[in-house]
Amino acid sequence: MSNQQLTIVAKILAKEEKRELVKTELLKLIEVTKAEEGCINYNLHQDNENKNLFLFYENWANKELWQKHMNTPHLADYIKATEGAVLEFTINEMTLIN
Repeated sequence: MSNQQLTIVAKILAKEEKRELVKTELLKLIEVTKAEEGCINYNLHQDNENKNLFLFYENWANKELWQKHMNTPHLADYIKATEGAVLEFTINEMTLIN
């Protein structure tokens, strides 16, 4: 197992008419994810100008534990609940360089 910390930046762009649904479902992920093995932080942000844009800033102990998170039932529930409500979903895997 890799010991390198992994930073994730996940961008979620909701359809305007589905913004509150997406926000509610994203908020449900926070506490359960923070309790997962390897989760260092899991912070949700909403853009000040475009209220339909959400961003998770996450740090994980390593990539393997983040991948385990990606296969959890609560993430599957989120995907099912927001089907058709999200215009764009982008994940960037990042490594701290300084």
